[in-house]
Amino acid sequence: MLSLSRVLQQGKSLTTLANEFLMPHDAKCPLLSETLMTSRRSRGLSFTVILLLGASAVAQSSAKFPWTLVWSDEFNSPNGSSADPSKWVMETGGKGWGNHELEYYTARLDNVHQQDGNLVIQALREKYTGPDGSTRDYTSARLKTLGKFSQTYGRFEARIRIPRGQGLWPAFWMLGDDIDRVGWPSCGEIDIMENIGKEPGVVHGSIHGPGFDDGNLEANFSLPAGQALADDFHLYAVEWEPDAIRFYVDDHLYVTRTHADMRPGWKWSFDHPFFLLLNVAVGGDWPGSPDATTVFPQTMLVDYVRVYRRADSSPTAPAER
Repeated sequence: MLSLSRVLQQGKSLTTLANEFLMPHDAKCPLLSETLMTSRRSRGLSFTVILLLGASAVAQSSAKFPWTLVWSDEFNSPNGSSADPSKWVMETGGKGWGNHELEYYTARLDNVHQQDGNLVIQALREKYTGPDGSTRDYTSARLKTLGKFSQTYGRFEARIRIPRGQGLWPAFWMLGDDIDRVGWPSCGEIDIMENIGKEPGVVHGSIHGPGFDDGNLEANFSLPAGQALADDFHLYAVEWEPDAIRFYVDDHLYVTRTHADMRPGWKWSFDHPFFLLLNVAVGGDWPGSPDATTVFPQTMLVDYVRVYRRADSSPTAPAER
């Protein structure tokens, strides 16, 4: 049953709702018709009471979730569609990506497409030679919003079911959109979700910047013993504000990073727009290579990606583009 607060949040105006409630069609709801078969005056009084209760519910809801949606991809295009080119850029290549990774990232539908309301990123074991001449034994996909969308501060979240297996390295993360000008790590990096296959129940969240680019500020969240992240969808999020970055799994806050974490020689690089990335790497220095236990293909399913701004922040602030 939809609550009044949910109806209001979905955009139905109070005037429209009042007209619908007060219109002489009580048969639409037998329960209401039984209790409201009195004068329109009494119906109006009842609606006023319900409206006040509903407004209170909306206020309480806003207090619990003080964010306004500003950008999203729900991945509801027809099955077999590519990722929305108005929102995502496909990164391709196979030269290790600075981590000695073993995959070649392609833009092929074999490696990335939309299916049944999800974005599908599929890692395959196959020999592939790309346009840059690199030959790899695995393929996968990597997407970014650079040039399409970036934002300073807000809540950034994605509902994802990750792949499993030794050597797999799925990630949902962010980079400063000045990376082409200042390079990494000066641009800053926020890793909202990383997992390495040999740790099936562990999420890693971290920030990187000048002076702390080697995992100094990494934390993790673990599921109960015996549970694997790949068994189900989970919600991975950060809430990024000028003085703090909070990391969540399924709305469980597990670490907060602030300026107080900075040591001499380190620089807080989280005060400018960042863009989003999604990828599934295969191999690399951290996860190690796939072995005989690793089954291919492996798939990461992304139900949605959503970005919010604080509801009380200025809509004219230079936060997005």
